[in-house]
Amino acid sequence: MPGKRIARLNEQFKREVTQILRTEVRDPRVGLPTVTGVEVTPDLWMAKVFVRPGLTGEDEGELIEGLEAASPFIRRKLGDLLTLRRVPELRFQVDRTLERAERIESILREVIPPEERGLGLRPEPDSESPDPE
Repeated sequence: MPGKRIARLNEQFKREVTQILRTEVRDPRVGLPTVTGVEVTPDLWMAKVFVRPGLTGEDEGELIEGLEAASPFIRRKLGDLLTLRRVPELRFQVDRTLERAERIESILREVIPPEERGLGLRPEPDSESPDPE
């Protein structure tokens, strides 16, 4: 679990990288990706930036290629915005969280019978209760 300082840096990096990508990066390979998270290492040497392609349907490979090409520019902008001795090296990765969640749901649907899929919050029909009329 990251410390409070690293957690704050993660959020600050996420906000700033998102803003830089929206307003200043002009590479057509990048488009308008969504920054879903940032993980800065405790030694501030590297930051993993997790992204998802935007609504324009960018190719994931081209997206990462464009982001890696823009990385020095983004780092320079971050250096202007943040008060850090050294801006971490940026590593961009496609966020696969949604795909993993969908895969887990699919597996659970196959394993759990339909009648047991509820959370147990619905009462079972009681054949002995009187019909309300």
